[in-house]
Amino acid sequence: MDLKVTLIKSVAHRLPKQRKIVKALGLGKVNSTVVLPDNAATRGALLKIAHLISVEEVNK
Repeated sequence: MDLKVTLIKSVAHRLPKQRKIVKALGLGKVNSTVVLPDNAATRGALLKIAHLISVEEVNK
């Protein structure tokens, strides 16, 4: 099982820590999408920026 993550809101005027998390996940501009593995590390990062993203579960 993988997670499809889409950046919904801009990282402008956000905390530097949140900006780094968004960049580390491979997200760039608004509406950019990336498929990530479903593990504890990914889930933890997504919780920190939950207000900026939308997440869907995707089967491989």
